[in-house]
Amino acid sequence: MKIFAPSLLLCAAVLTTSTVSIAAPAVIYDLGGKFDKSFNESSYNGAKRWADETGEKFAEVELQSDAQREQALRRFAQSGANPIVVAGFSFATALTEVAAEYPETKFVIIDMVVDQPNVRSIVFNEHEGSYLVGMMAAMASETGTVSFIGGMDIPLIRKFACGYAQGAMAANADAKVIVNMTGTTGAAWNDPVKGSELTLAQISQGSDVVFAAAGATGLGVLQTAADKDILSIGVDANQNYLHSGKVLTSMLKRVDNAVYSAFSAGSDVEPGINAMGLGNDGVGYALDEHNASLVTADMKAAVDAASAKISAGEISVHDYTSDEACPSVEF
Repeated sequence: MKIFAPSLLLCAAVLTTSTVSIAAPAVIYDLGGKFDKSFNESSYNGAKRWADETGEKFAEVELQSDAQREQALRRFAQSGANPIVVAGFSFATALTEVAAEYPETKFVIIDMVVDQPNVRSIVFNEHEGSYLVGMMAAMASETGTVSFIGGMDIPLIRKFACGYAQGAMAANADAKVIVNMTGTTGAAWNDPVKGSELTLAQISQGSDVVFAAAGATGLGVLQTAADKDILSIGVDANQNYLHSGKVLTSMLKRVDNAVYSAFSAGSDVEPGINAMGLGNDGVGYALDEHNASLVTADMKAAVDAASAKISAGEISVHDYTSDEACPSVEF
């Protein structure tokens, strides 16, 4: 794939060289790396799909520290990139300031709302997709105990956990759901060793299905689950292939669709809040050759029926972020 203006990528990465004038969309990945096999990689896949289909080029950068957020945003804006997509809630403060300085540039932020007239804020109904994989976890479990490992302990990740617990208990009212978070700083997204340790602790408590929503930390969760012969559930991108036959499913968060849509709209991207859930292909679950033998016909029928009812408003999945409480699990 063609990457546009490599000199700009360098200046955005190290923030030392001069600005290069471009007129192309850009994406700034969050900490954890472009190829984290999860959130960032899904962002990249959306950008790559757009480039492959159009033959056009885009600019991109992988951050090395939080301090680079505002600098990278400003560099891209100065050079004429439009729209500029930032992948992750941690960009909110920097984007609020930079967007005001460049009113003619369109910005897109994923997983946070920034109230600026030139910003499109894309949020996801993660609790809906997590409800579905929670049902699958409870139906697949032989012990009646399933678990969740989150990355950074923030409301967004508790939203995943809450939906997962509700789904598990909808499928099995007696299910036990164990929830652990990796940490309270950004390092929690990139600690597979800690993810492995938490998985082992949950297995010792009886868990035989574990759902990871923890960025690169989740890779340690999935690896340990496979090594210990229990099932895991991936997140954001389809991670079924990472341990074929051992990953029950992946909770799809279609960040790729969000980036693809923004790039396709170009400078005409519409500002405001865009919520993506089951009803508009924003979240879902993955079924392919890597997990087909694990997902029974009864399981698929139950989950698809629940998905349809959630989309129609017949099942209401509690959103933790609305009141910072969850009816099915304690944090």
